[in-house]
Amino acid sequence: MTSLILTLVAERETTCLTPALISLARDILSTTEEMTVLSPEEAVDIPCNATAWDKLSTLRHAFKSHAIDPILTPAKNRQKRLLLSDMDSTIVANETLDDLAQLAGIGEKIAAITARSMNGELDFATSLNERVALLRGYPAHLLKQAWEKIRLNTGAITLVRTMRAHGAKTVLVSGGFTYFTAQVAALCGFDEHYANTLQLSHNNTELAGTVQQPVLGAESKFNILQECAHNLSLPLSDTLAIGDGANDLPMLRTAGLGLAFHAKPVVRQTITAQINHTSLRTVLFAQGYPASVFTEE
Repeated sequence: MTSLILTLVAERETTCLTPALISLARDILSTTEEMTVLSPEEAVDIPCNATAWDKLSTLRHAFKSHAIDPILTPAKNRQKRLLLSDMDSTIVANETLDDLAQLAGIGEKIAAITARSMNGELDFATSLNERVALLRGYPAHLLKQAWEKIRLNTGAITLVRTMRAHGAKTVLVSGGFTYFTAQVAALCGFDEHYANTLQLSHNNTELAGTVQQPVLGAESKFNILQECAHNLSLPLSDTLAIGDGANDLPMLRTAGLGLAFHAKPVVRQTITAQINHTSLRTVLFAQGYPASVFTEE
């Protein structure tokens, strides 16, 4: 009995889904169910039964060298009505705090703390306060310079616009700073954004080395997911969360579909649905959206 959908997505800049690769997936799953092409040579849906969960690691191993992501989701209720997404290394390619530190000339010192925090080795709030403190006294115009370095990840605008076009609420939630989330949210079309407020001093000309307390971290992201779902009268099964770091884990575990996007090892060890090779377009494919309905960038 069909209860799951295997979505195969190829990294379209470097490879494609060939009939042979699709047949390989069918053989691993032992299924003859009819597939649905979501995007020619890029993405397909293959119906399968619950035994597919036991074969997911085999699928990942088989397709790793081909830059293809296999994602298993329940066949029912695929298109979610609430999207919560992390920002740094998810919607944008940057780690914005690390970019600020690089411009201040203390990049290596702060990046090392960031890496440990995102892999769950350090408490997020403590590590954020520690990193921000190192920026005290640096000119506030570094924020503008860091913004000029921001690069959206492929598919970011398409993801947000397509989900909104199909009635979903979209929320950007970040352990970074509102200075960046406000602009990224406007650029992509998110309905709302939440982040930490970086404080300034000396007539707003210098970084104060502090953030407004309490710090928005893992628990806050989890709470925002629950509050948004409640306000929309949605069950958590109708929600989708995307992230890459340890501070995303509670919301990823709680959402109806939690997607680890090019995630840190601690996240990949915990979250089953993973995008390791492909772009944010895959978030739409994993919900069963064909490329023909994408609202393109």
